[in-house]
Amino acid sequence: MSTTLPPSGRPLDGPYPFDNDSPHSAGHHLSLEQALDPLTLGHLADAGVTRGAHCLEVGSGAGSVAHALTRLVAPGGTVTATDVKPGRIAPAPGLVVLTHDIVNDPLPEARYDVVVARLVLQHLPERREVLRRLARALVPGGLIQIDEFDTSTEHCLLAPAPDDARLYDRFTAAKADLMRAAGGDPAWGRHVPADLLAAGFTALDIRPHVLLRAPGRPALGLQLHHLTHFAPGLLDAGFTPSELDRLRAVMNDPGFAAVTGVLHSVQARRPA
Repeated sequence: MSTTLPPSGRPLDGPYPFDNDSPHSAGHHLSLEQALDPLTLGHLADAGVTRGAHCLEVGSGAGSVAHALTRLVAPGGTVTATDVKPGRIAPAPGLVVLTHDIVNDPLPEARYDVVVARLVLQHLPERREVLRRLARALVPGGLIQIDEFDTSTEHCLLAPAPDDARLYDRFTAAKADLMRAAGGDPAWGRHVPADLLAAGFTALDIRPHVLLRAPGRPALGLQLHHLTHFAPGLLDAGFTPSELDRLRAVMNDPGFAAVTGVLHSVQARRPA
């Protein structure tokens, strides 16, 4: 089933770096699915999300989490997948797809048993108000799961040469600056637990994860796509084309290793 709500047309503070209309979007979503879906879905399954539940995923991207949730809650359950540009979400039985701006467009009150938002709210300056809106959309006792990175510890561990390690760390710092310039907070993951409590949630379950970026690892594929996504901004920030070429070669070198920032997967409940 596909339903469309009117988009708000709200501009971001700057260009959103992971637009679904980007030519790199398909590769970006595939890397997210491979690197993060096992963590996101494992935490939901451990919380007892099962058949018959009615779920909302905010910012579904290409829909991998939403599709997995439809299988988890079938039969009898439903999943509503929202995005400002949901065109990459394939239809499926039990799945409702909405064009929806979580900041401005309405949500039903006390409708969902489960709400999921992964790597979405860090991009919204209104993220704390959005958490309060999501609390109202949950039934009493309903579950919310927020998965967000804190990228402030995204360091290089091994590189072919010391200059390569410094170039990589310069890249991750510049990437964070570009995300902040677009209105995001790439370190928001560490604030998720406190912001959930401030929004009225209780019963927090916090799971931090750090992934290895190395050749053959999905988390490295995600970083390589970031390098492509951010290339124009990196050039504007002072990187040269040869430095970007070197970064790609370094990350594909068998002697390279780095860590992601901490992915904070945080669950909480609307008070019963």
